Amino acid sequence: MSKLIKVEGYRQLLDPTQTEQGIKQIKEFFQMNLSTALRLRRVTAPLFVLRGLGINDDLNGVERPVTFPIKDMGDQVAEVVHSLAKWKRLMLAEYAIKPGYGLYTDMNAIRGDEELDNTHSLYVDQWDWCRTIKEGDRNLAFLRKIVCSIYAAIRRTEYLVCETYPQISSFLPEDIHFIHSEELRRMYPELTPKEREDAICKQYGAVFIIGIGGKLGDGKVHDGRAPDYDDWSTPNEDGFYGLNGDIMIWYPILNRSIELSSMGIRVDKKAMMRQLELTGKMERAQLYFHKKLLNDEMPLSIGGGIGQSRLCMVLLHKAHVGEIQASIWPEDMRRECAAAGMPLI
Repeated sequence: MSKLIKVEGYRQLLDPTQTEQGIKQIKEFFQMNLSTALRLRRVTAPLFVLRGLGINDDLNGVERPVTFPIKDMGDQVAEVVHSLAKWKRLMLAEYAIKPGYGLYTDMNAIRGDEELDNTHSLYVDQWDWCRTIKEGDRNLAFLRKIVCSIYAAIRRTEYLVCETYPQISSFLPEDIHFIHSEELRRMYPELTPKEREDAICKQYGAVFIIGIGGKLGDGKVHDGRAPDYDDWSTPNEDGFYGLNGDIMIWYPILNRSIELSSMGIRVDKKAMMRQLELTGKMERAQLYFHKKLLNDEMPLSIGGGIGQSRLCMVLLHKAHVGEIQASIWPEDMRRECAAAGMPLI
């Protein structure tokens, strides 16, 4: 398993019972803090949506969704969600949520094309959230404010874990550092995007990388983003492009950076059409979701996803996400992990 990181001398700090209790504590405490900080109400979310409406998240555009025919609907095809990036915005309109307020939900997904390693699983669980904003909120200052609120909730949760389990020590820095992906490229032009993330996160401990999805000065993207939810093409006040990004931390257990959240200000009509054109996806403008946005039937918004199992993994100092969640893993990975002291559930 070439992608598996085995930590020399690794041992679990919590036994299975403590681990399950810690997972429950983290999930309950963090979502309460998140909903309070961002003024979000909880809503129930779908596991699958109909194909052809433009609602499912297509991630990088190459991942295949899990599908199945619906017998009682003439074998119409349903897709298991990759995320609820666009569905949440429909719900903001459905519930007529005013600016300054929003919603969150427990999102469960299956990503059959995921490359499995210490932090990636076939099963994805995250807090998907979305909040209605005003036109005047579509700027970096507002984005930074929301990022800082989320990061503060993460740090409060870390403090609770450390108080509950004294054998676990805090490692997150007090503040999160902001940098644009183009600035990062110029700092480390010889490195790959992943290597740049490692370098900047190792330096600062916690980083929000702005501008994920648009082409950088070398003509390449830092990482892929769909063209129809995050705004990665609007000029911002820092002189670069993009009103989205990733919350990343340096994780000393694995000696690498880890992404905890992908988020951003969502596209308005102008940004969506520009990004559809830039990516050669103009045909999507005829889909259900996209028509509603173009017809002003959905509010301006900001939103994102925060990995539940991944957050539990780092706060409980685990070396593999499979120590947190039950999923399917290759047998050789299970054997290697067990031999390395990180048995998978």
